[in-house]
Amino acid sequence: MTWPCLALMLVGFAVSWPLTACMRAMGRRLGALDGPGIAGQVKAAPRRVPNTGGVAIFLGVAAPLTIALALVLTGGDRLAEIVPALRTHLPGLRSSAWPGVGLLASLAVLHLMGLIDDRRPLGALPKLLVMLVLAAVMVTWTDSRLLTLLDARVGGSWLSIVLTVLWIVIVTNAFNFLDNMDGLSAGIAAIAAVFFLVATLVNGQWFIAACLALLVGSLLGFLCFNFPWRGSATIFMGDGGSLVVGFLMAFLTVRTTYFGATPTGEPSPLGSGWYGIFMPLVVLAIPLYDFCSVTLIRLSQGKSPFVGDLQHFSHRLVRHGLSKRAAVVIIYGCTAVTSISGVSLARLEGWQAVLVGVQTLLVLLVLALYEWARDPQPPGNGP
Repeated sequence: MTWPCLALMLVGFAVSWPLTACMRAMGRRLGALDGPGIAGQVKAAPRRVPNTGGVAIFLGVAAPLTIALALVLTGGDRLAEIVPALRTHLPGLRSSAWPGVGLLASLAVLHLMGLIDDRRPLGALPKLLVMLVLAAVMVTWTDSRLLTLLDARVGGSWLSIVLTVLWIVIVTNAFNFLDNMDGLSAGIAAIAAVFFLVATLVNGQWFIAACLALLVGSLLGFLCFNFPWRGSATIFMGDGGSLVVGFLMAFLTVRTTYFGATPTGEPSPLGSGWYGIFMPLVVLAIPLYDFCSVTLIRLSQGKSPFVGDLQHFSHRLVRHGLSKRAAVVIIYGCTAVTSISGVSLARLEGWQAVLVGVQTLLVLLVLALYEWARDPQPPGNGP
């Protein structure tokens, strides 16, 4: 099953790459270009770049997944004929089918909202409300919860539900926040998704692995046009893409088993250390650093944390003298460094897991010290 899952990266790429080119041409023709944003938002000098790339990312995941779910829900025999290795896993895939339908529906709602917001900004509150509702529905309907170990201590599942909903909303917004520089959000998401994909493949969680593989392929197809290879990006993902990427990543991290037993009841190859549950925090340490730091900066200035400006981690690196491409590549590297440590977390001894935690915190501390030591004045809104 490992190779069929990995092959789905090619499927996602094959859908996303030509669609991104089509959406770029369509965006230019229809004038669906990046706009000034909501009132009070500070953005870089406007470029006549379409922000319709999220359509390609969404369909790169949703189209193959819709076909697969339809085949599974109609019995799965046809799917097993196409991929014989799936036959023994059909019962598990059928159990994941309806949660998968719910996930697709949630992504479609977020995608549609993002497309509307890209054309006519909706404001932060309506978007946040939709994210909270979708996260709460998916968590309660699929019983997908983090830190279930707390249930017995607090008299029920209410705390794990609240924490899981908050996690999904925070990660969704973190990737939305990261969409502030060419190639940044898609590249970070692709790197993180690769490491989560490794965890799910090792653990035999094939449905989650399939979703992650499609996401990686879709993001790579989009990055062919979004990364500043020689000049600048020729298309943006917009909220129609970043909200989908963030929500999908957040929900799949909740569904992933990080320690203990696999879905079949066998010991997890990832390890049995309970601290494996911190893998998502380690892998997503850099996106969360950007989210937390820019939120604190805006709040300290008396601004809404959801009104965009040029004070993100990437912007701060550029202000320190790096080129935009160099800033993006450095953030890629930092994400890969923390992610490598996160994959093996549950297999480590307790003291080794502590070292991984210390290492991750040191990476963030070094970045913070580098930023503030080189900044002679509080960060402003300039590039």
